[in-house]
Amino acid sequence: MRIVPLLLFVIVTCSAVHAQPDMSEVPPAIEEDVASVDAIIAALYDVISGPAAEGRDWDRMRSLFYPGARLIPSGRSRDGSGNVTFVWTVDEYIERAGPQLMQNGFWEREIGRTTERFGAVAHAFSTYESSIGTEDSDPTMRGINSIQLFYDGSRWWVMSVFWDSERNDQPIPDAYISSDR
Repeated sequence: MRIVPLLLFVIVTCSAVHAQPDMSEVPPAIEEDVASVDAIIAALYDVISGPAAEGRDWDRMRSLFYPGARLIPSGRSRDGSGNVTFVWTVDEYIERAGPQLMQNGFWEREIGRTTERFGAVAHAFSTYESSIGTEDSDPTMRGINSIQLFYDGSRWWVMSVFWDSERNDQPIPDAYISSDR
C-alpha cells in the first residue's frame, strides 16, 4: 500500500515539471517592483492608477503577474439575488477594465493590510480605497483585495488578485483598515 502514495507523488511531480509556463512571454520587470511583498503590492496599485486619458503601462502590469495568473472581481449580482464573480487573465482584465480606468481618471491606494507568509507563498488581505477624477478626489469605493504571491527565489510574482467591494450591507471590519506590514 505504500506504493500508491509514492506513485501519486511521482505523477504529480512529473506533471508539474512538464507544466512549466513559458516565461519568455512575460515582459521584464522593474527590479524594485518585484523585490519584496511591499514593493509588488505598491506597483500593482500604481500601475492601474492615473489621470484621465493617460495610458497605463500594461507591460509593467504584465511583468508583475506569473503566467496563468488570474484577476477575480466579485460582488452582488445586478438583480441583487446573490453574489457573482468573474475570472480573468491579465490581458482580459486589461481589455475589460483598462478603458474604464482611463476614461475619467482612476486612483486606487492601499489603506490597510494583513499579510501572512510561509516559505515561497504569501497572502495579503489588502484594503483599498479608490477615487475617480483626480488623485485627491474623495474616495468613491473601498474594498479588499485578496492577493496571493509567489517568491521564486529571486523575485515576487502575483498569482491572483480576488476582490470584493464594501457595501452598506458589507462594511469593512476595522481590523482590515490597519496594517501589520
